[in-house]
Amino acid sequence: MSVFPSGEKADAVFGRLFTVLLEDEQFVEKARKESLSVQLVHSRPDCRIFVSPDGVVVGDEAPFKPAITLKMSCDTAHALWLGRLPVPAAIATGKLRIRGRIAKVLELVPLLQPAFDRYPDIAADAGI
Repeated sequence: MSVFPSGEKADAVFGRLFTVLLEDEQFVEKARKESLSVQLVHSRPDCRIFVSPDGVVVGDEAPFKPAITLKMSCDTAHALWLGRLPVPAAIATGKLRIRGRIAKVLELVPLLQPAFDRYPDIAADAGI
């Protein structure tokens, strides 16, 4: 059974997480400079998040073709954001599949630190 009881709960938690990330000026500046957009496609339960410097779209298809698409289960995403599963290990084991340049993803990881820092509280507030 998944950590997330429903897609709606996953949408709420991950949507909040990326909204927090867009409050970080360094992330937004780098994302704009690199024309970075990311679509996260989670399964078990299904959850879609699209993130660009202009905002977060939850639950729908990406409004335009993302630079990077990340596919994983919600449980894998949960483990990644808690820091229990390093991104390189997730890629190597096939738990995280990437469409786009892997080097760009690895460049992005340090910019995600505010999200890694806040995720435990966001998940706990949601009862996860």
